[in-house]
Formats: sequence, C-alpha cells, structure tokens
Amino acid sequence: MSNPFAYAELHTDAPAAAKAFYAQLLSWRMEDAPKSEGRYTEIQPGEGLPGGLTQNRYGGASHWLTYIKVDDLAASTSKAKSLGARPLVELQEIPEGRFSVLVDPTGARFGLWQARA
Repeated sequence: MSNPFAYAELHTDAPAAAKAFYAQLLSWRMEDAPKSEGRYTEIQPGEGLPGGLTQNRYGGASHWLTYIKVDDLAASTSKAKSLGARPLVELQEIPEGRFSVLVDPTGARFGLWQARA
C-alpha cells in the first residue's frame, strides 16, 4: 500500500471524558501537550498507529478522523478537490509536517498527511 494510514485523531465535544474512557477501556497512555489552539492529548496505544485526542473543531458529532500519508500534500489535496472533495482545512503547517482535512463526495471526513522531511 503506497498511501498507508498514518494517524488517528478523536475530535470530541468532551475531551476529558473521552480521555478517561479510552485510558480505562484500552489502557492507552495519554500525554497532554499544550497547543496554540488549546489542549491536545497524544495517545500512545503501545502498537499500531499513534493518535491524538482534541476538542471537536470541525463540527458535527464527535468522530475519529484518520489521516492518510501522502508524498505531496498540495498535489493530493488538489486532486481530492478535483474529484469532488470539499476542504475543511488546507495545507496546515505544524512542527511535525502539514495536513489537510477534507470531506469526500459521500460525506466522510479524512485527513491527508505529509511529514516534514
């Protein structure tokens, strides 16, 4: 698979409750990290994809958002839009890389992720 899933992120209206629930249910290690937009919790499940937990920023019900690794974020974002995807966030820079969040033509949200070289 040339574009594997790279990260999973829970967007929730109740971060503290979700953090407690998943820590107790699955024994995930949770580490809070202050961010400019508020608290962010890094999830270390022990194996598999790392994840995060944050305040819901994209509206709608609480949801898991999966990020897909791409080599060229700008080109992949543009291609997704040409195929009917609607962007929620485009080419957002963070220290580890950059990402876009889109809604596919069926209404499913997904993220594209390009790690910093």
